[in-house]
Amino acid sequence: MDVVVGRVAKAHGITGELAVDVRTDSPELRFKLGATLRAKLRDGTSRSLTVSAARPHAGRLLVRFEEVLTRDVAEALRGTLLLGSTDDLPPTDDPDEFYDHELEGLAAELVDGTKIGTVKEIVHGPGGELLVIIRDRGEALVPFVREIVPTVDVRGGRVVIDPPEGLLDAD
Repeated sequence: MDVVVGRVAKAHGITGELAVDVRTDSPELRFKLGATLRAKLRDGTSRSLTVSAARPHAGRLLVRFEEVLTRDVAEALRGTLLLGSTDDLPPTDDPDEFYDHELEGLAAELVDGTKIGTVKEIVHGPGGELLVIIRDRGEALVPFVREIVPTVDVRGGRVVIDPPEGLLDAD
């Protein structure tokens, strides 16, 4: 399975270097020398890109790919999603840590067992992570903290939500 590990923000300089917004907790693994990523371009096509260099810069990662040698080629990649395989991820040692792809698709239910929806995605914001739950009446954003999400059962295919009053009433 492929997961998004970054998005090309823009070209940087004149030699094909790209400014990448990182969307992985393991940029040192995903963007290491020789790593191959699948690039999903804005037009829906895909291609493979091989990392030839990467360095942090102003909150982003500046990445060079073997296949991108000019600014024109780099500019054409603006907005491209960079995908990596979940098979490349090391196992988590902490039972309270999860990869996004492990949570996406899990059933969401209340403490009493009432089904409320399905986890669509995890949003990583400055205030912390939010579970986006697809419900019959739209989406609900649920803070991904132990007080509100006391149980994550990946093998059982569910997350248990114990929402404070009013959290799920907005939809």
